[in-house]
Amino acid sequence: MFAIVRTGGKQYRVAAGDKIAVEKIDGEAGDTVSLGDVLLAGDGGEVKDAKGLTVSAEIIAQTRGEKVIVFKKRRRHNYRRRNGHRQSLTLLRILAVGDTKKAAPKKEAAPKEEAAPAAEAKAAAPAKEAPKKEAAPKKAAAPKTEAAAEKAAPAKKPAAKKAAPKKDA
Repeated sequence: MFAIVRTGGKQYRVAAGDKIAVEKIDGEAGDTVSLGDVLLAGDGGEVKDAKGLTVSAEIIAQTRGEKVIVFKKRRRHNYRRRNGHRQSLTLLRILAVGDTKKAAPKKEAAPKEEAAPAAEAKAAAPAKEAPKKEAAPKKAAAPKTEAAAEKAAPAKKPAAKKAAPKKDA
């Protein structure tokens, strides 16, 4: 059985026992991860329903890809930039294709939804009963003296003098 899985913005065709290099996934070597975004599943030439399927994989190693040189140039402007990039990768070994996801019981989710509107109603009630706060009276502005004005706004520095143009001999 094979599956087409999307991870890291790319799609991979996988089967049990395959090894693939994908963009970095958190985890240590030996950890098991589940790839839940299955786009298509099939067995031989038949296409099967991919709804609810997952692909389980084991992390072999965290590594980095080959270096890619990024070279930028703008001709006739003496502009050249050379950078390198190495992508962080995770090596995966596909253990099984086609495990079904176990759905969480709906009974646990229902009380949380009922509790949310009740909490909102309780939060709204005290807000209506609370008295409005009055604004504090503004203080009268004190008359400024010349010394206080100088401390608040120091004198500006004179503009820098420009250098005289060079003379050609």
